[in-house]
Amino acid sequence: MSKLLPPHRIRPFKAIALAASVLAIGMFGAACQEQGSAPSGSPAPDAAGGGLKIGSLLPATGDLASVGQPMLGAVPLLVETVNQCGGVNGAPVTLVPNTDDQTDPTAGADGMTKLAEVDKVAGVVGSFASSVSSAAIPIAVRNKVMLISPGSTSPVFTERAKKGDFQGYWARTAPPDTYQAQALAKLAYDKGNRKVATIVINNDYGIGFEKEFVTAFKKLGGTVLNEAKPTRYDPKATTFETEVQAAFGSKPEAVAAIAYAETGALLLKTAYEQGLSNNVQILLTDGSKSEQFPAQVGKTSDGNFILTGALGTVPGSDGEALAAFTKLWQAKYGKSPAEYAPQSWDAAAVLVLAAQAAKANTGEAIQSKVREVTNAPGEPVSDVCQALKLLQEGKDINYQGASGNVDIDANGDVVGVYDVWQVETDGKLRTVDQVKLQ
Repeated sequence: MSKLLPPHRIRPFKAIALAASVLAIGMFGAACQEQGSAPSGSPAPDAAGGGLKIGSLLPATGDLASVGQPMLGAVPLLVETVNQCGGVNGAPVTLVPNTDDQTDPTAGADGMTKLAEVDKVAGVVGSFASSVSSAAIPIAVRNKVMLISPGSTSPVFTERAKKGDFQGYWARTAPPDTYQAQALAKLAYDKGNRKVATIVINNDYGIGFEKEFVTAFKKLGGTVLNEAKPTRYDPKATTFETEVQAAFGSKPEAVAAIAYAETGALLLKTAYEQGLSNNVQILLTDGSKSEQFPAQVGKTSDGNFILTGALGTVPGSDGEALAAFTKLWQAKYGKSPAEYAPQSWDAAAVLVLAAQAAKANTGEAIQSKVREVTNAPGEPVSDVCQALKLLQEGKDINYQGASGNVDIDANGDVVGVYDVWQVETDGKLRTVDQVKLQ
């Protein structure tokens, strides 16, 4: 059963147009180099010197670039904060500048190989796309590198973890789509929709979400019109006439479009141009949530945004460290953090706290302490510097993050809350509710 909570108060991170995006990536890259270095006058420790070395594998380009922008700032901010309060195991943390996974599994695998075998990192924050994390995990496991994702939400990871595929070298600070699909299904049903269709990106994220959504919506008493023949589109597709006919042609009351921003925009624009989306409630998720998404889909002939009234869900944040993190982010970047920035901060925090708890800076050491620092028993603590101090004193901690309580289970999963967002008449996105699953 789920219940509604007060609306989430973090304003969305302003989506960046292409030219600004390039500039922002460069700025974040520079920040990574600066903030991942040792303080002035002290040489940055390398693997031989024993200092903790971590990296990130996040999308600076590709289909998820606009959604990925906040994450590019969170990891260096965490490292800067940790180094200002003494570092880990008596030395500053070294942060390798972000390795762009390009929202592409092949590029992600190459990037993970570089981080593990060339840079010799002990832990990595990433990836965001589930398909990229799927490609990166075997490389992380083989090299005993702890991989913590701030946003790969496919239920496939839970299933594989139960089989022992990851050997404990995988965790995530965003909850799996097992839960988000339930939240979206409840949202659709509560809005009075009883007959829906789905159209999803054909990868781990899309298919995993689709299956969980169908199960949840049927359990509520609804019907998924294309359940027997799901509509799935190629991630590299550039035209969508056939797919939108298949999803919208059965005259559903609502369509759940599980898509990434660039391809999802083309898909929904095509549905409008074919006259198929009139009076159909559009349901969206985190994969397409960015401030520029409504503009990418476009406007109607009379100047209104095609997506006006569309509803979506996205993992929210309600952790004890959220207020302090937001204040720190605003001081550093001059704006409020968007979704997945808190999850990225927490992913990096867990890496450094686990290394301190283990009193060693290897991937194996981090892996052995991830659940110990994020679960009871232990003193609840939300300030990462205070948490490090307690660990240095030999005390046990239960880290309370910015995104949530970050209670990582045996499968590397957490349970979280979900923001409900809506596209307004002016094309802006507004958080209108929050769903918490119990």
